[in-house]
Amino acid sequence: MAAIGIDYGTSNSEVVYFDGKQHHFIKLDPNVEQSNKIRSSVFVYYKDELPRPPVSAIEAKVSQIQRAINDQLEKAKNSYYEAKDPREQRVFSEKIDDLRAQYHNKPALQRQAIQLLLKYMTVQDLSLHQLVETGEFAFGEEGFKRYLKTPDKGRLIYSPKNFLGAHLVPGQKAAFVGMIAKQLAYFRQSAEQQLNQTVDTAVIGRPVKFHGTRGEEGNNQAIDIMTEAAKAAGFAHVEFLEEPIAAAYKIEPNLAKPTNVLVVDIGGGTTDICCIKLSPEKRTNLNRQQDVMSVTGARIGGMECDKNLIVKSIAPTMGQDLKMTNGLPVPPTYFSDMCAVDDIPKLNRFFSDEYGLDIAQTMSIIKEPKLLGRLLTVQEDKLSARLVNSSRLAKEMLSSKDEITLPLHYIEADYDVDLSVEDLNRSMKSWLSRVKRLVVECLENSSEEPEMLFITGGMSLSPIVRKQLTEEMLPNLPLIEGDAFNSVCEGLAIQAARL
Repeated sequence: MAAIGIDYGTSNSEVVYFDGKQHHFIKLDPNVEQSNKIRSSVFVYYKDELPRPPVSAIEAKVSQIQRAINDQLEKAKNSYYEAKDPREQRVFSEKIDDLRAQYHNKPALQRQAIQLLLKYMTVQDLSLHQLVETGEFAFGEEGFKRYLKTPDKGRLIYSPKNFLGAHLVPGQKAAFVGMIAKQLAYFRQSAEQQLNQTVDTAVIGRPVKFHGTRGEEGNNQAIDIMTEAAKAAGFAHVEFLEEPIAAAYKIEPNLAKPTNVLVVDIGGGTTDICCIKLSPEKRTNLNRQQDVMSVTGARIGGMECDKNLIVKSIAPTMGQDLKMTNGLPVPPTYFSDMCAVDDIPKLNRFFSDEYGLDIAQTMSIIKEPKLLGRLLTVQEDKLSARLVNSSRLAKEMLSSKDEITLPLHYIEADYDVDLSVEDLNRSMKSWLSRVKRLVVECLENSSEEPEMLFITGGMSLSPIVRKQLTEEMLPNLPLIEGDAFNSVCEGLAIQAARL
């Protein structure tokens, strides 16, 4: 039996096995070069026809058909009583009998209702629960490519982790359990095939605070969903470890002596920070909570930077700030709703026909409707996730270049947006202030001062982030160099091996 560490991330996920001496990275995505990383997004889709509509929808449509039949029946009755010719009465009498038979033939009415519903039904009409129960799943790059090719055939959940702490109705909670169970089962099966042994235990990383607005109640809900999903995926034993603590376990064996370390983990969805006592002598200890001097976190991660870059620097080329004939600006909510890939109700509303009509009407009362037409294209073609992904790529390119041209030709031919590192700095300014406040909070709550600094997580590679933390905020704290992408999962695998 083997135990693995699972870093279930906002943007990417990873699985690692530690044999006591070295780490083994499980290959998860055959479509990318670094196949031990896989997109956390999920595309749930249908190859052919959509599933049978829900019973409630069928019954509602049957009632509608029956009302139409009843109207015809009343007209036929009136025509029968008004008819003078017996032959004409017989025609209407037969029609009345036929309509009554139709009205009471429930199986035929249900078949007709299903045909009518399927004719006009789209994937967006299905509840998330029904989608998860009846659809097919595609993970990683395969799923994202399917989404780009046929967005109308399914629904892309850009970051399932971002919903775990949010307010969910019962059907949505069950949907996320089922969705994440499929992912975790895929991770477990991949590990078993590559390790040639049964995998029954997992240590799963968790942020200090899950994305959501419900505080500790949301955190508990997230852990419940992940626990249920792990059991459904075939894990007999599952434990959770806060991600910055896991990252600390990875660097601990390399320390020469006991050291207080400040760990700053900035990922795609959350920023988590801890101040912890580390010592090579304690690396085999299972419970280390007494060594954690302070831990804090918030729902601010790299995805927020992606969306901010759109709103600050891309949205102005899509009609943002244009004035309508009444002198008021185009509603700014158009652009925040466009980016809401981590808010299913808001994104569904943005993709609705009514929302598209509202944008089209606004186009008629501005001087440059072509710009707002780009927003309408994103709305009609459901391109929000693709645009956020483009913004993420732009952010990464601006980490090594002063200026780039971002092609958005899937929105409009020859549509390019010039972006600079100054644009990125401006879009990250408020976000960085919040990150720095978290660092201050962790330091103030710690019983002892840190002696070294370790920065990890995808956003730690940003020169803007590193400069703010290492040069301006903590210039006197020696920096531990480490793997920004793998340290959390390697630490999770170390904890799994201890179990």
